[in-house]
Amino acid sequence: MLGSPVAHSLSPVLHRAAYEALGLTGWTYDAHEVTEAGLAAFLDALDGGWRGLSLTMPLKRAVLPLLDDVDQQATRAAAVNTVLLHDGRRSGHNTDVPGAVAALRERHEGPLRRAVVLGGGATAGSVVLALADLGCEDVTLLVREPARASGTVTVAGRHPRAPRVRVARLEPGPVAGPVVADVLVSTIPADAQDDAVVRLADGVAVVFDVVYDPWPTPLARAARAAGRVLVSGLDLLVHQAVLQVRLMTGVSEVPLQAMRAAGEHALAARVTG
Repeated sequence: MLGSPVAHSLSPVLHRAAYEALGLTGWTYDAHEVTEAGLAAFLDALDGGWRGLSLTMPLKRAVLPLLDDVDQQATRAAAVNTVLLHDGRRSGHNTDVPGAVAALRERHEGPLRRAVVLGGGATAGSVVLALADLGCEDVTLLVREPARASGTVTVAGRHPRAPRVRVARLEPGPVAGPVVADVLVSTIPADAQDDAVVRLADGVAVVFDVVYDPWPTPLARAARAAGRVLVSGLDLLVHQAVLQVRLMTGVSEVPLQAMRAAGEHALAARVTG
């Protein structure tokens, strides 16, 4: 796992749990603090013992020019969270998009035609593509700085069934009230979820918060108390990690439940510790 900061990541816990359950005793997975400036040198220093890499922010877009090839999903998202290393080549993949699809469908089988997404970064772009895969037709991006959402709007337009995308400013201050949508997705930090953000969920059936630490976030706590369908950041992390393990190891039957249990245990330990 590469990123900065990366010490908080649960990915090592999930991948190690998968390796243990699969009996892959020779496999290791560790977190490495790598900045954008240091990424090229880190990749150049890797030897033949490396099979793949997971990437978190701020590297998902920075890695693109350093790769030999990029799959369709990552090209569409303009973001890579998985790099496969084979015969001296670097191949970029995106498991965030199908991971988000799987996380949403695990918790909710109904239609998701209208969505509101808080935030406009790389994760928001992947989520919008996932929503489009699920038939979403209308997306509102609520962002602090609308100009920063231009990349996500471009990403959405690459989908063959591109949803309509509107960008609006997420204003701090007085409670704005609920939005009308099937799903509210938050890609913003927990400490940015003020009362106005929490109230946005009052008019939706499904809340998807991509944050997993700290958990529950204010938005997740309110959604749970109101009995709404809640999709967590851990749900997303586990599903995309399952796909990463499959890509890196070639094993088709990956132990999702063992990985989820390991992640839940690690999060609980953080709270009590």
